[in-house]
Amino acid sequence: QVQLVESGGGLVQAGGSLRLSCAASGGTFGSYAMGWFRQAPGKEREIVTAISRTGGNTYYLDSVKGRFTISRDNAENSVYLRMNSLKPEDTAVYYCAAKRWPTVPLPNHYEYDNWGQGTQVTVSS
Repeated sequence: QVQLVESGGGLVQAGGSLRLSCAASGGTFGSYAMGWFRQAPGKEREIVTAISRTGGNTYYLDSVKGRFTISRDNAENSVYLRMNSLKPEDTAVYYCAAKRWPTVPLPNHYEYDNWGQGTQVTVSS
């Protein structure tokens, strides 16, 4: 099992930017497909973006396309989420997730079996 620790959340004004990081340990990072999810109060957890094991394929929620970018550094055992042009509706707890072996991005939360503790992102209007 891989352990995941997110960082980089915080409070930002609308239009601002944040970069989230997820550090993995305890597994062969390059063998895991990775995803970022978010959950706002009273709402279900939703996919934000996902990336394949090699980083060659990605998936994005429609509402974040063109604003968010996922990337990974297998040498650093980390995956990143760059968030630009943030909106109040992006406010949520953001979670990093991992699933071993798939060669494609996984867009559904039930496909993952390793989760981080989450990091809060708050966008003020």
